[in-house]
Amino acid sequence: MTDPLNRLLHIMARLRDPLHGCEWDCAQSFATIAPYTIEEAYEVADAIERDDMAALKDELGDLLLQVVFHARMAEELGHFNFADVAAAISTKMETRHPHIFDNTTKKMEPREVRWENLKESERSAKGATRALDGVAMALPALMRAEKLQKRAARVGFDWPDVSGPADKVREELQELAEAESADHRAEEAGDLLFAAVNLVRKSGVAPEDALRAANLKFERRFRAMEELATMRNQQFSSLTLDEQEALWQAVKASEPRIAP
Repeated sequence: MTDPLNRLLHIMARLRDPLHGCEWDCAQSFATIAPYTIEEAYEVADAIERDDMAALKDELGDLLLQVVFHARMAEELGHFNFADVAAAISTKMETRHPHIFDNTTKKMEPREVRWENLKESERSAKGATRALDGVAMALPALMRAEKLQKRAARVGFDWPDVSGPADKVREELQELAEAESADHRAEEAGDLLFAAVNLVRKSGVAPEDALRAANLKFERRFRAMEELATMRNQQFSSLTLDEQEALWQAVKASEPRIAP
């Protein structure tokens, strides 16, 4: 391992020292650190989205610290250490890329087929017996919905085209409108979102990417609305909904149109 990595591993060992370490670090567990791990992964994605390379370097360091933290706690419990983690992922990458690391492997097999076959073999080796086994519960709900649908599709449980999921979205919209109790509305709202993910997926679009882009577009337009109101000496929050909608349409009209 490189000197910087050895230094980081040594720092974590010192922080976790039961006699001379940091009280906060020593008190942590896998469960308490997991939320920070997820947060750091999102901050890495945010730095990439903003094309901020200085921030990306910092955020990757923060994410690496999370890996080191978990590995150190596992080592203290006698399960595995950081070297084991690095060795395992190295082996996995070589196994998943036989066309690169194994000269005897046929290179004509499509990447998607090869990748899914290898992952299926890995899941079977871990004891997975059902199509949906191994889809992590901790995934963001939108991403998990897509993964569940893709797994089901691999065993034939899928609409042949977009008309099926489109009809399902309309059906769920109606059922949500007709729901009377809070619990029923919550259930139908979930069904509607799940159906929408299915429709987007069948349209050949990654739902997570689509929603992220929609969030950014809404944020950009909303900020522009506020700025336009300020330029007109208006207090945005004091405007009527119709007046706010007029600002929205003005901002929308000022943006370049995407070719159909």
